[in-house]
Amino acid sequence: MPALLDRFEADPAGVWSELMDRLCPQLDTAFPASFAALPRLAAIAAAREPDERRWVLLAAGPIVSCARRSAEGVTARRFHSAEIAELSRLAEECLRLPADIEDYTALLQTALAFRDVEVWDERLDDLAHGAYEVDCPHCGVDLFVAIGEDGFFSCSDDYASRDDVEKTPLRPADPSRLAGVGKQLYDMARADGQSELARRLSYLFGEAACPDCSTVFTVADRVIANTTL
Repeated sequence: MPALLDRFEADPAGVWSELMDRLCPQLDTAFPASFAALPRLAAIAAAREPDERRWVLLAAGPIVSCARRSAEGVTARRFHSAEIAELSRLAEECLRLPADIEDYTALLQTALAFRDVEVWDERLDDLAHGAYEVDCPHCGVDLFVAIGEDGFFSCSDDYASRDDVEKTPLRPADPSRLAGVGKQLYDMARADGQSELARRLSYLFGEAACPDCSTVFTVADRVIANTTL
């Protein structure tokens, strides 16, 4: 592992996939070696300018996110709290840089991992990709919720493969009425000049209606309910 981290330090973008295969497969599993690598990753990130540390943060974020899934991970998170706090500070510096919506959202999700914000430290990047898959809280039908370039709607069929899918428009939340993590994310996106992401966040924390039974639900609540912590 030290040799792999040496190669990663020299070429983060080129070695990131190989490193994550070893330290955090599928970005949802971490090992003792993963947690032990956090001080080195923090040091590598701190030594780079903000515009050069993205891949390092994207390596540390999933490891920190996975920590809550085991007693060993929870202990490691406490033990490495100083390094995680430093990674959080470094990530926030990067968020102030100009970036497209996908890069910004990936970094914001990583920043949430360092803050221990459950669900959104793993599911926020779906917002940049434009869709969530959830189920209706009443009838249980599987739903696609589109939030992005394809529009803002819910449907019970795969809208990407059919043209005749019934689509029910989403209702965005009033930004002035957002609270909790929804308000925090919206305000961060606005402050960092990410107006399109802020718009999508208003739909994520807004309401959708099931096209099969007409039940109205909050999109974010169903994302949380359909996420395994």
